[in-house]
Amino acid sequence: MSAQQYDEIGEAYEGFKALPLEQYSVVPGFLALVGDVRGKSVLDLACGTGFYSREFKRRGATELLGIDISGEMVSVAQALEERDPLGVRYEVGDASDLRAFDQQFDIGLAVQLLNYAEDIATTERMCRNVHRSLKPGGDFFLLNQSPDFDFDGPTPEKYGFRSVLTGEQVETGPKVRTTALLDPPVSFVANLPRREVYEKCLRAAGFSELTWVPLTVSEAGVREFGADHWADFHANPPLEMLRCRV
Repeated sequence: MSAQQYDEIGEAYEGFKALPLEQYSVVPGFLALVGDVRGKSVLDLACGTGFYSREFKRRGATELLGIDISGEMVSVAQALEERDPLGVRYEVGDASDLRAFDQQFDIGLAVQLLNYAEDIATTERMCRNVHRSLKPGGDFFLLNQSPDFDFDGPTPEKYGFRSVLTGEQVETGPKVRTTALLDPPVSFVANLPRREVYEKCLRAAGFSELTWVPLTVSEAGVREFGADHWADFHANPPLEMLRCRV
C-alpha cells in the first residue's frame, strides 16, 4: 500500500521540504541530530526522492545508498542525481525484506519508515535488517510522528500539515492520514506506533542507547514568523526523533 500511494505522489514529495514545519524544524533538526557524516557511509531507508541522501552526500559522506519501496520515488531521485550528479546510488527495496550488502554502513537513516509496518513482527524484522546492515558501534537515526501527538490538541496546520485519525487500528497503533497542504494537497496514510513498539522492536533487534530527541524550531523559523507563531507546535509536537546504536 505504501509503495502505491507514494508512486502516486512522486515528484510532488519534493515540495514537502518547502513547508514551514519541514523547513524550520524537521530538516534542520534531523540534520543536526545526525551531525558530521564526513568520511562515513550512510544507508538511507525510505529515502523518498532522496532529499536527505543528497544533503548528507553534499556534507561529505563517502558512500550513500538510498532505498525506497516506491519505484516512482526512486525514479525521481535518480533523475535529480542525473541532473546534479553527487554520487548517490538509489534502488527500489523493502526494508522488511532488505537485501544483504557487501559492506556494512556507518550510519542508518529512517525518516518515516517503521510507521509503515502493519504489525509488530514486521517492525522488528525491519529493525533486524537495519541492525544487520550497520557496523558495530554504528548509529541509527529515526524520525516519526510523535507517539504522544494529541489529535484533539493544537494542530500543525499553520505549519503546512494536517494529521487526522482514520478510525482504523493495526497491531502497532492507530492509522493516521497526513496531508501536506500544498497546491494541490498531497495525502498519505500510515500508522502511529506506540512508543513501546519502537523501543521493544529496536532493542529486540540488538540496538542500544535508545534516546528520544524532541524537535525544536530553528532560529530562522523564529525570525521568519515570530516566537508566538510556533506556540501550537510547542504545545503539541507533531514529530519526534529517535537515535540508537548498534
